Amino acid sequence: MSKHVLLIEDEPNIIEAISFILSREGLKVETHSDGTTANARLRGARPDLVILDVMLPGKSGYDILRDLRAEAGLADLPVLMLTARGQTRDREMAERAGVSAFMTKPFSNSEMLDTVRALMDGALNGDA
Repeated sequence: MSKHVLLIEDEPNIIEAISFILSREGLKVETHSDGTTANARLRGARPDLVILDVMLPGKSGYDILRDLRAEAGLADLPVLMLTARGQTRDREMAERAGVSAFMTKPFSNSEMLDTVRALMDGALNGDA
């Protein structure tokens, strides 16, 4: 059975690019683009990995991540956070919220694949 990735992102071009890269790798990719309902979707989807954008309509990726980490059944779920703003402050906020890995946009296909593979294998924990 293939691994399941939930991509929470609101930019259609990014959704298409990541979905293509990961699907080609044999991963099942499900997408969601509303921050307000993201945590409910997470509970229902039970993915193996979450790729989470910082800036979403309705609720920030930081808030979604904090809620996720506070929920017993989802607290250990690997989360790769994406942002167009890669300042140190953004990375620190993500780390305080409990991110597993952090990546700035634009990213390379190989960087995305390497990070997703490492998170799926349990090799990363906040260091990407």
